[in-house]
Amino acid sequence: MSALQIYNSLSRTKETFTPLTEGRVGIYVCGPTVYGHAHLGHAKSYTSFDVVVRWLRHSGCRVKYVQNITDVGHLSDDADEGEDKIGRQARKEKIDPMEVAQFYTRSFYEDMDRLGVERPSIAPLATGHIPEQIALVRQLMEKGHAYEVHGNVYFSVASFPGYGKLSGRTDIEASQSGTRVDVRSEKRDPADFALWKRADEGHIMQWDSPWGRGFPGWHLECSAMSMKYLGETVDIHGGGMENKFPHHDCEIAQSEGATGKPYVRYWMHNNMVTVDGTKMGKSLGNFVTLKELFERFDPLVIRFFILQSHYRSPLDFSEAAIRASATGLEKLRETSRRLEGATAGKAVLDPEPFVRRFTEAMDDDFNTPVAIAVLFDFSKALNAALDAEGIDQPSLEASSAFLKDAAGTVLGILPGGAAAEGGAEGDASRLDGVMELLLEIRAAARKNKDFATSDLIRDRLQEAGIEIKDTREGASWSKKTS
Repeated sequence: MSALQIYNSLSRTKETFTPLTEGRVGIYVCGPTVYGHAHLGHAKSYTSFDVVVRWLRHSGCRVKYVQNITDVGHLSDDADEGEDKIGRQARKEKIDPMEVAQFYTRSFYEDMDRLGVERPSIAPLATGHIPEQIALVRQLMEKGHAYEVHGNVYFSVASFPGYGKLSGRTDIEASQSGTRVDVRSEKRDPADFALWKRADEGHIMQWDSPWGRGFPGWHLECSAMSMKYLGETVDIHGGGMENKFPHHDCEIAQSEGATGKPYVRYWMHNNMVTVDGTKMGKSLGNFVTLKELFERFDPLVIRFFILQSHYRSPLDFSEAAIRASATGLEKLRETSRRLEGATAGKAVLDPEPFVRRFTEAMDDDFNTPVAIAVLFDFSKALNAALDAEGIDQPSLEASSAFLKDAAGTVLGILPGGAAAEGGAEGDASRLDGVMELLLEIRAAARKNKDFATSDLIRDRLQEAGIEIKDTREGASWSKKTS
C-alpha cells in the first residue's frame, strides 16, 4: 500500500496513502439525493469510487465502504432555503415522500448494478439516523459551536476558524453565496448554516427534537453517519467537486467542532460530466438518465467510457464519444474471447511488464486512462503472438489471469475475476456463454459439411449485429459497433 498515491483535495497535492489502521480502510462517499432517476453524472462519481474500492481490496486491504442515501433535508437551493427536494417531488407526484425516496432508491441501485458498480458495505438512510443527528447537534451546542433561534439551530462559523479550508472559500462574500441572508436574518452571521430546521405547517417530513418539530439540515447527516460507522476520523471521504462548498466545508466544521479531531485524512473529489462544456445536472435540464442511455448502449460501454477519463478530469458527453468507446471495448472483448479459446503454441509471452505498468498507473491516483492504455498495448502484443506461432500454455494461463484480474476484477469492464455475478458483467458473461454454444454448433455443422446450417447461423448473427471471423484458433465473434 505504500506505493499508492492519492490526490488529497485538502492539501491540493498527491500524498502516499497510509490507512489509519494497517490493512483496513474506511471510505465514505456522499450518495444520491433520491428524487429522480440517476444520470450520467451519478455514474461517473460512483463508477470512479467503485474502482477506488476495487483497487484497495485488490491491494490487500479490508475496506468498509459507506455510501449514504439522502432522503430528507436536501433543500432546493443546496443550502438553507427552498423546498426539500424529495418533498417537492412528492407533491408533484401526489404521493408520500417516503414512497418517492424508496422508488428512486431502487431505481438508483438497479442502474448501478447494470454498470457493474458493487454495492457499498453499508448504505445508511438519513431518515434512519435522526437520533444520531440530534445528538450531534446537542454536542455542538454544548461546545459553543451552535445556537438556537425560533426552533432553528445554526452552526456558528465564527466559532470554527478553519471553516472553508477545503474549498478555499473563507471570505464572507463567498460564504454568502451559499445562504439567503435576506430571508434568514435570524442568523448571527450570514455564513452560518443550518443544523436543524423548524418544520413549517404542512411540512410532511418532520421529527420531534429538543427544539421542537423539525428536520435535519443536509450537511448534518454525512457527519453523523460517517462517524457512526467509520469512527471520528475517516480514512477517505469522496464526492463530487460541486460538494466541496458548502457541503464538505460544513461537514468538516461540524465534525471537527464536535470531536476536536481531524475529520478526514484524504479528501477525494471527482470532476463533473459536461455537455458542450456545461455541467450536466437535473437543475439545468441538460441531463440524460442512465435508463435512457441503457436503451441505446451496453451498460459496460458506459462504464468503459467513464473510465477512459481520469476521475479528476471533466467528462464531456456525446453519443459519438460513447460509440468510439464501444468500438474500443469490443476490441478488448474480442481479445479476451480469443485468449480463452486459444490452444498452446510455441512462443513465450510474459505479461509481467504489463502487470507492472498497470499497477503503476492505478497506484498513481487511480489513473484508469493509463491503465486502459496498458490493456490495449497488452492486447496488441498478445494478438501479434497468437497470429504468429501462438503462445505456450504457461503464457496462456498468465495472460488470461492478468486480463481477468485487471479488466475484470479491478476495472470491471470485462467479465471475470472477482466480478459480481449479476448486473452488466453478468449479462456479458451470459452472452459469452450463448455465443460459445452457437459457435460449437456451427463448428460441428462445418465438420459434417452441413454448410446450410453453418451459413444460417452466420447470417442470423450478422443480422443481430454480431460478426463471425475464422481465426487460427477457430471461429471468433464480435459485436458490430456502427
